[in-house]
Amino acid sequence: MRCKHIGSKAIFWLILFMMFASQAESARIKDLTNIRGVRSNQLIGFGLVIGLTGTGDSATNVFFSIQTMVSMLKKMGVTVPTDKVNQLKFKNVATVMVTADLPAFARQGDKIDVTISSVGDSKSLQGGTLLMTPLKGPDSTTYAIAQGPISIGGFAVSGQARGIQKNHLTVGRISNGALVEKEISIDFNNKEEILFSMKKTDFTTASRISQKINDKLKNVYASVIDARSIKVIVPPEYIGTASMFVNELESLDVDPDISAKVIVDERTGTVVMGENVRLSTVAVAHGSLFIEIKEEPLAVQPPPIAPESAQTAILPRTRIAVQEGRDQLLVVPKGISLGDVVSALNSIGVTPRDLISILQAIKASGSLHAELDII
Repeated sequence: MRCKHIGSKAIFWLILFMMFASQAESARIKDLTNIRGVRSNQLIGFGLVIGLTGTGDSATNVFFSIQTMVSMLKKMGVTVPTDKVNQLKFKNVATVMVTADLPAFARQGDKIDVTISSVGDSKSLQGGTLLMTPLKGPDSTTYAIAQGPISIGGFAVSGQARGIQKNHLTVGRISNGALVEKEISIDFNNKEEILFSMKKTDFTTASRISQKINDKLKNVYASVIDARSIKVIVPPEYIGTASMFVNELESLDVDPDISAKVIVDERTGTVVMGENVRLSTVAVAHGSLFIEIKEEPLAVQPPPIAPESAQTAILPRTRIAVQEGRDQLLVVPKGISLGDVVSALNSIGVTPRDLISILQAIKASGSLHAELDII
């Protein structure tokens, strides 16, 4: 009876492990796709940062900094004589480009983050304040206004002979620094069909997503358009509440299909292989040649009775050692899995850098059934 009890517990934990393992391999539709038309939009603007401690643009190298400052002063009611423009010097002002992402469904009054990057030869934006800057979209329409103190998350201090700098000083950020002024109208709730766009092109995964949605709705509402797109017709009961419909679909779990790929980084010796990598029968020989060259100069002292002009002599001496490792031939059988490949190659003492050369040779022979991507 005791043995049966232990066996039942083991089976229970095995089933539980398999359940969690299967869940770990699946992913939500939300993580595999995007919804066509629901995306952010990039904004850009040109502005001025003031309040710098002598680290702004130089008037001799950045002429448009003076032009921008004069234009701003004119809008504020301050007129600068034409003959005095070239005499102006603003060491505490820097010209910058301001960029931001306008999220989908952003409304008037919402605040978004902005990034400020120096355009001229400013040395630092530390302690500066961005003046009111319109942020425009590709259609030249102003969608947001940015303004506020800049945070660069670093500093720079220096003396006469040495200085210390932390982080990048000519790029800063303003959290919630832009106010949305114009909305991008999207009537999402009244949509009659939803288009899901795959983040990675794959026919198998797209078909699985379509089948999962149809199983959930117990009818054929989803269809695969191509390896990147899935069209889902909104059921009659969800007309006018498409947001709730999408909310139910995004949480569905799907097992994505993963293509066989091997990623190799020659600079660091890193090799990453997917679980679907397979090999045909191939023989691998691995051997190494070690050559060590060591300089051991020998100092020769003059004898005790040598003349005063005698000096210590340095005689060159070179030691060379050559050692060749034993060549080992390993036969890798057909169709083995990733774990078997790694175990087999480790058994002959293959290092990650050696594995890179071996994989390239196996790929050239046509025995590696996977995409070899060298970065």
